[in-house]
Amino acid sequence: MKINILHRMVMALVISTLSLAGFSTAADGQREPQEEQKEQKRDQHEKQQEQKPQQQQERVQRKSEQDQKQQQQRVQQQQKQQQQERVQRQSEQDQKQQQQRVQQQQQKQEQKQKQEQQRERAQQQQRQDQNQQQRLSQQQQQKLISQQQQRVVQYRQHLEQQEHFARERAAQLQQQKRVAQYRFQEQYLERVRLQQVHLRDNRFDYDHDPYFYTAPIYRYNRGGKYYQTNEYGAKTLRQAVSFGYEEGFRAGKADRDDRWASNYKDSYAYRDANYGYDGYYVDRSDYNYYFREGFRRGYEDGYNSRYQYGRFSGGNYSILDAILSQILNFQALR
Repeated sequence: MKINILHRMVMALVISTLSLAGFSTAADGQREPQEEQKEQKRDQHEKQQEQKPQQQQERVQRKSEQDQKQQQQRVQQQQKQQQQERVQRQSEQDQKQQQQRVQQQQQKQEQKQKQEQQRERAQQQQRQDQNQQQRLSQQQQQKLISQQQQRVVQYRQHLEQQEHFARERAAQLQQQKRVAQYRFQEQYLERVRLQQVHLRDNRFDYDHDPYFYTAPIYRYNRGGKYYQTNEYGAKTLRQAVSFGYEEGFRAGKADRDDRWASNYKDSYAYRDANYGYDGYYVDRSDYNYYFREGFRRGYEDGYNSRYQYGRFSGGNYSILDAILSQILNFQALR
C-alpha cells in the first residue's frame, strides 16, 4: 500500500518536472521570434537614423542645384536684356548720328544755295544798275506792247479751248479709277481757274511797266535758236521751271499712289503747262517748254519718292538752284 502511494508521488513529480520543462521550452520558443522582431526594428530604426542625414544632405544639394540653375537663368536673362538694351542704344545712336549728318548736309546745301542766290542777286542787281541808263527807244517799246497785247488775246482763247480737253481727261481718269491722279488734276485746274480770274480782272499798265522799256540783258537757247530777254522775262522763265517741278512732283506722287505706270507725258498738267503763266513778258511756247522741263524732273522725283532735282521745304516742293540754272543756261549779254 505504501509502495503504491510512493510510486504515485514519484510519477506525479516526474510528470510535473516534464511539464515545467515543456513550458519553459515553449516560452523560450515564443521569446526567440519576439527578440528577432525587436532586433529587426532596431536595425531598421538605426538604418533610418543613418539615412536621415544622407537624405537631408541630398535635399540640400538638390535645392542648391536648383538655386544655382535659377541664378544662372536670371544672370542669362539679365545679360540678354543688357545686350538688347546695348543694341537698342547703339541703334538709336546710329540713327541720331545719321540724322545729324543728314541735317548737316542739308544745312551745308542750303547755305551753299543761299550763297549762290546772294551772288546771283548781286550780279542781277549789278546788271540792272548798268542797264538803267540804257532804255529802249519809243519805237521799241511800242513794238513790245503790241506783241504783248496780241499774246494776251491768244492766251485767253487757248484757256477756253483747254476746258473741253480737261473735262474729257477727268472722265478718262475716273474710268481708269486713278483716284489720286484725278484729285491732282482737279486741284491743278482749280489753281488755273483762279489764275484766269486774276488775268480777266487785271488792268495792265503798259506805259509804266519797266519790262517794256528795259533792255535785254540775257540770251538763252531753245531748239537751237537764241532768244533775248530782260530781267522780267528771265524771272518769268525761272517761275515756269519752278512751277513745273512742283506740279510734276505732285503728279508723279499721284501716279505712284495709284500704282500706275510712270508716264509724265500722260498728265494733263504736262500737256497744259500753263500754270503760273499770265500771258506777259514771254511767249507761251517758251513758258510751256520750260514748265515741262521742270515738270519732267519733278515727276521723276515724286514717282520715285526722292529729291534728286529738288527739295521739300516749308510745305512746298522746289527745284534746286543748280538744276534751275542748268536748265535755263542764261548767258549775260554784257
